[in-house]
Amino acid sequence: MFTGIIAAVGTVREAQAVAGGAHLAIDAGTLELADVGIGDSIAVDGVCLTVTAVAGIRLSFDVSAETLGCTTGFAPGARVNLEKSLRLADRLGGHLVSGHVDGVGTVVRLDAAGDNRLLAIEAPRELARYIARKGSIAVNGVSLTVNAVNGSVFEANLIPHTLGSTNLGELAVNAKVNLEADMLARYAERQSERKR
Repeated sequence: MFTGIIAAVGTVREAQAVAGGAHLAIDAGTLELADVGIGDSIAVDGVCLTVTAVAGIRLSFDVSAETLGCTTGFAPGARVNLEKSLRLADRLGGHLVSGHVDGVGTVVRLDAAGDNRLLAIEAPRELARYIARKGSIAVNGVSLTVNAVNGSVFEANLIPHTLGSTNLGELAVNAKVNLEADMLARYAERQSERKR
C-alpha cells in the first residue's frame, strides 16, 4: 500500500526481456535505501514491484508480462517516480494507492496556469466511470485531486512542488501515463452492483 506521495525520481538503466516478462534495473536517485531489502515493495511510476536485488543505489525488479501489458514507462533512460510502501505509523498525505495500475492514459492538454500547470488526460473508457470531480487518482503513482471530468477526459492541477519533485513536470501532449483509480470508487461500484 502506498500514499501517492513521491519520495524520489529514479532512472531505468536496464530493461531486459526474459521469459514471462522483463528484468528491470533502476537507479533510485535520492531515495533512502538504508531500510530497503530484497522482497520489499516499491512503487515505480505507480506500479507495485518487488525488489529482487539492491546494489548501491541500484534496485532490481522482475516484472511479469501481465504488468507490462497494462502499464507504461519502463524503457531504458525513462525517469520514474519512486515511493516505498506505507508503514502503519506513516502519515497518509495523499490517498490510499495499491500500486495496481488500472490502465494507461494519454495526456491531451497541458496548459500553464501561473506557476501551475493544468493537466488533462484521456483515460481508458472502462476506467473513466471511476473518476469523479474532487476525487483522487494516481498518475504515474502521484496522488492528484481531479478538478473536472468530461466524458473520459479528466483534469488535475499540478503545483510547482509536484512539477519539480516528480516526473509529471516532464510530461508533454501525447505522453502515456499509468493510472490508478481511487480504490474506494471501485468498492462503491461493486457494492452497488450487489444491490441490483
